[in-house]
Amino acid sequence: MVQKINTFKPIPNSFKKTFCVFHERNMLEINELAVDFESESGSKYYYTELGMYRLSNHWGRLANSKWRLIESGLNLGSKYKLGFANWDDFYPDNDNESLYFLEVDWNQGTVLYQHKYSKSYDGKPILRTAHETTKRVKQARNILNLTQWAKYFKNADIESLRKIIVNELIYTNKSLETIKRERYEP
Repeated sequence: MVQKINTFKPIPNSFKKTFCVFHERNMLEINELAVDFESESGSKYYYTELGMYRLSNHWGRLANSKWRLIESGLNLGSKYKLGFANWDDFYPDNDNESLYFLEVDWNQGTVLYQHKYSKSYDGKPILRTAHETTKRVKQARNILNLTQWAKYFKNADIESLRKIIVNELIYTNKSLETIKRERYEP
């Protein structure tokens, strides 16, 4: 069962070791809100009953948390981005448990990792630790964005091969080397 990490007024340090995906919002949404917390690095936090706004110029790994921003182009030209996340979107994080899975967007050609408690997890992708997930994300991104790896696959449709290899990185525990070897036809 998913445990709610926070309530309306978070306690200090209650966001340590969490994973969360924020969605970019229009800066006008915080005009009437007072800053609830400002970090040493200048990020500002605004708490509401539904969730948290974060105004920051840096996203990703934050000290001991993983907070990602899904940009929508609302704040083009600004190095500061405003993101919002519901309280229910904060999930526990640690380095030892298998909490993460890979998710691919074939239209965008991107691979991201998600938390097992996210609404998009259907139980099919393999769950991995943070370290294992980071390694798989890098491998999948290289398969999607580079072509050097495909030079040994004669007469292969590289786009089809990309889908096969990335899907196996997501849905199996096979190593990349094993996946390639199984697909190699001299």
